[in-house]
Amino acid sequence: MDPQQKLSSKRFIPFFFTQALGAFNDNVFKNALMLLLTFGAANAMPWSVDVSMNLAAGLFILPFLLFSATAGTLADSLCKTRLIQRLKLLEVGLMCLAALAFMFEQYVYLLGVLFLMGAQSAFFGPVKYAILPQLLTDKQLLGGNAWVEMGTFIAILLGTVVGGLLVGINNANTWIGLMVIFFALAGYLVSLQIPKVGVVENAPHFHFAPWQQTLATVRISYQNRTLYLAIMAISWFWFLGASYLTQFPNFTKTVLRGDNTVVTALLVAFSVGVGIGSLLCERLSGKRVELGIVPIGSIGLTCFGISLYFSTPATVSSELLSLPAFLSSSFGWWVLLDLSLIGMFGGLFIVPLYALLQQRANPTERARMIAANNIFNALFMVVSAIAGIVFLTVFELSIPQYFLILALMNAVVAAYVYSQVPEFALRFVIYLLSHTLYRVKASGLEHIPTEGPVVLVANHVSYVDALLIAGAVRRPVRFVMDQGIFKIPVANLLFRAAKTIPICSKHKDEAVYEAAFSAIARELAEGNVICIFPEGHLTKDGEIDRFRPGIERIIAESAVPVVPMALQGLWGSFFSHHGKGAFKIKGRFWSRVKLHVGPSVAAEQVSAAGLEQHVRQLRGEHR
Repeated sequence: MDPQQKLSSKRFIPFFFTQALGAFNDNVFKNALMLLLTFGAANAMPWSVDVSMNLAAGLFILPFLLFSATAGTLADSLCKTRLIQRLKLLEVGLMCLAALAFMFEQYVYLLGVLFLMGAQSAFFGPVKYAILPQLLTDKQLLGGNAWVEMGTFIAILLGTVVGGLLVGINNANTWIGLMVIFFALAGYLVSLQIPKVGVVENAPHFHFAPWQQTLATVRISYQNRTLYLAIMAISWFWFLGASYLTQFPNFTKTVLRGDNTVVTALLVAFSVGVGIGSLLCERLSGKRVELGIVPIGSIGLTCFGISLYFSTPATVSSELLSLPAFLSSSFGWWVLLDLSLIGMFGGLFIVPLYALLQQRANPTERARMIAANNIFNALFMVVSAIAGIVFLTVFELSIPQYFLILALMNAVVAAYVYSQVPEFALRFVIYLLSHTLYRVKASGLEHIPTEGPVVLVANHVSYVDALLIAGAVRRPVRFVMDQGIFKIPVANLLFRAAKTIPICSKHKDEAVYEAAFSAIARELAEGNVICIFPEGHLTKDGEIDRFRPGIERIIAESAVPVVPMALQGLWGSFFSHHGKGAFKIKGRFWSRVKLHVGPSVAAEQVSAAGLEQHVRQLRGEHR
């Protein structure tokens, strides 16, 4: 789905504007209230401004801890369209209460409304992401998430700015009240246009039990380690984001010596960066959930977090700088560029992870998995506040030093996650390989079934055939590979991460030979994709050798369809045996590779000789 199709889609556009209007209105309300509590209503409260600020922040985030699990269970058990519409109608009612409290300057009541708005947002979060797989196809899912993330961050930015501007006008309280009612009503009217989606089969029965549902939801997140660590990675991003955003005002005033316009510029740079990164995800990933982009995001977060430390000035002005003066300084544009790139790489990091959660979560548990994510997000944001106090107050670090610590911590967290889930590192290597040394163009991928067991067969040209095929095929592939190639140092780590099955000839090691066939049968019984190279070895002359009969034994033991594929353009590349041999410097270092996929062959029609002819025809004369 390209951007134009997405914005004109009757299935997507009402949902997009519903969530964007909600994020905008939340932040108009929150920022206006925060500024009024700080400046206009400081004497109206029975406690200090510091208490008001921390109390307000806690009241908004507390519902995410209390109700996210209940919200996930509710979203899994009802029609998600109808639930969104009811939540938006509730927002209209809450904003009417807020308007009255603003007009009569009842700030204690406004704190109560803030808690209720947090609860409404906590219930909206799971259904917002859980409905996307029902509105969009798998191919559109990553792009849809990218637009949602971009829209959310831009809406937050605009809401924050508008809320701040409203506080400074005459009759501010009245205008704030009218504004939040207007946008709440607009969001509700737009939500009525969201297409109705059905309730997922075997949906759980809903009952209100927050504590039990929280425990059950957290347990659900533990069931799939990949998804659990994806949740931890997303939560870590929110830890980073909250840490940066919380320090922006004081960082601007004490380190950069900028005024409030500079604070706004930093927020704009960070938010626009996240928006750009979110949209880049779709373009860089080829409109699929591409986990190889996630490590790119984490590398960028660390590199430009470190750069931000070095971009801060050693000496500062005695007077606060306006935005023009800040931009004319030696460090102004450098700081803004660093923050923009931190935001951009953050977008590259988080969007594929959200899409992964939606795609791989069990449909009957999808909203609860997202609710678990929201619970951990909230916890990590609370921990970020504690970390800020510890590092800045207890350890007495400067804010730039704290930013440097965050960048280094990000590298450690990323290394841990990728070591625990090698799939991220594997997809990263595949992504780099298929977008640098090799430019891979695939055709006929629609012949590979979207689910169920299937065997792929291909000609064997180079040491990277498996990685290039894995990068092109949308489903995870289990490769059957010659034991000699499987044991290549470093590459062996990637092959193990891909759950590659090593094999050798029967007379060389019968135990390995039989273990390979047993593993193949087990993977097919579990509904997975197996890929084999029936030649049994790399080509030495660029031609396709005779297919060995092992494929016939596989199909005799597991009657599944076989899909023939042919690689073109790899002969003569760095990793082929052309010329001086593999890994030798030779004529062509860059290669344009084509992967042609043919129609599947029914199990009863499979023969080694027949598949060999299919592959020869697909490859043609181009090696």
